Amino acid sequence: MKIQKRRSNFTPKEKVNILHEKLVNGISINKLCDEHNIQPSQFYHWQKQLFTNGTNAFRNSTDNQTRTLEQENIRLRAKIVEKDEVIAEVIQEYVKLKKDT
Repeated sequence: MKIQKRRSNFTPKEKVNILHEKLVNGISINKLCDEHNIQPSQFYHWQKQLFTNGTNAFRNSTDNQTRTLEQENIRLRAKIVEKDEVIAEVIQEYVKLKKDT
């Protein structure tokens, strides 16, 4: 009987890949645990972490999109203010010319 050394640390990417094998590819938990030398309880713990914290993956993209839209909004508002100032100057010159004639 071959005794394998238990691996204690997996990177987050490795954990996601292992979970992906089960959740997307449908590989049995027993087979995954044997291949990666982990206990089924460890697999379930990672799965629980994924589902508990998984919303953060979507939140970040939404936050980035919101931030981008807010920056675009600020830029467009500044452009409108600049145009309003130009229009005000033109109207002021027009009124002055009108009074002079």
